[in-house]
Amino acid sequence: MLSSPGRVRYAAPMRLGILSDTHDHVDVMARALELLKREGAEFFLHCGDIGSERCIDLLVGLPAAFVWGNCDWDRAPLSRYAVDVGVGCHGTFGDLSFANKRVALIHGDIGPLKRRVLTEQQHAYVLQGHTHVREDTRFGQTRLINPGALSRAAVKTVAILDVTLDELTFFQVD
Repeated sequence: MLSSPGRVRYAAPMRLGILSDTHDHVDVMARALELLKREGAEFFLHCGDIGSERCIDLLVGLPAAFVWGNCDWDRAPLSRYAVDVGVGCHGTFGDLSFANKRVALIHGDIGPLKRRVLTEQQHAYVLQGHTHVREDTRFGQTRLINPGALSRAAVKTVAILDVTLDELTFFQVD
């Protein structure tokens, strides 16, 4: 069973803004965050391959968290930077709770981790990136969501998940 010593609980946010695979494209990430804010996102989750301090800076002052992706090379200095500016960095696995719904935040590149989270059925949602393809699939009681990508994708997309209503909406980022 996955341990949850680093589990973080958030009582209020119901609408999660989900983005992934920015690969240091600051301008498109800024546009994506503005779109998510306009659409009512209350908390922002980045599913990895954030890329740089410049992208982390876009999350400063927002209720936000992120995990590492396979292209996040400078993890130690970026992790220190995230701590210094007050942005939640959860390594390769975030175990979060919103409105009493457990959410796993991963990049999706670590196959055994992804399989274990889906097999154990302890999370209502598994949010991942990595494939650059949006996805919404149910595995038993767990819903796997990939918002798509903000880089290396023909159509750049993000998503909002209302955890109270279990409603997911994808948005295209221009």
